[in-house]
Amino acid sequence: MATHTEQLTTIEEVPAVRLAGLTRSFGGRTVLDGIDLDLPAGQFTALLGHSGSGKSTLLRAIAGLDHRVAGSGQLTAPERVSVVFQDSRLLPWRRVLDNVLLGTDGKEAADRGRAALAEVGLAGRERAWPNELSGGEAQRAALARSLVRKPELLLADEPFGALDALTRIRMHVLLRELWQRHRPSILLVTHDVDEAIVLADRVLVLDQGRIALDLAIERPHPRSYRDPLLGHHRERLLTALGVTAHEGPAHQQEDHQ
Repeated sequence: MATHTEQLTTIEEVPAVRLAGLTRSFGGRTVLDGIDLDLPAGQFTALLGHSGSGKSTLLRAIAGLDHRVAGSGQLTAPERVSVVFQDSRLLPWRRVLDNVLLGTDGKEAADRGRAALAEVGLAGRERAWPNELSGGEAQRAALARSLVRKPELLLADEPFGALDALTRIRMHVLLRELWQRHRPSILLVTHDVDEAIVLADRVLVLDQGRIALDLAIERPHPRSYRDPLLGHHRERLLTALGVTAHEGPAHQQEDHQ
């Protein structure tokens, strides 16, 4: 008979997300082709792939946002899931705090909303209108909106793709700090190889609807782009993406990935 310690170990090893033979098709074209994948609880994972490789389709499937889409397979995910998109999707007719609190109610929710805005550096902006925020501030508000729901899983679909380089670096630091503080599982969809290896502890490459590479990034944080081992990981990822060395640094390949 299993001991109490053995039972606890078994519970801890249950993944936050489990996919078994997951397929999705559009117009007769297979986009996800029998994917088997476990995402452990609390893991920060990045997902790379060419445009049209199925990254967003996979994210939407995990989020439960692909109703009436042809497909099969098994998928399990946590009950509390938040999604952050490239567009902050703030409602222009609601103030920032009201946007953060969408779908919640009660004094406790309002307190959580103010605390979440403070965590992302927007304390004092609760009454601002979305059009008064910069692009980076709008994405900070979107992160606050995801935090207020205390997600077990955070799905991020290229959340920094529209930001300038300096703002992206600041957002990288913020996202990593929020993850360390709250420890949700994170699945970050990105086109940027450097973003993936600096932020994530595991990087997946999706190609023709299947996982072509599953790479652990076992380096401490904060990470430097000049770390030789990260350079090795970058080359492996670029090779998996079909990008050759003469095409330039990873951060210049977004149009080709």
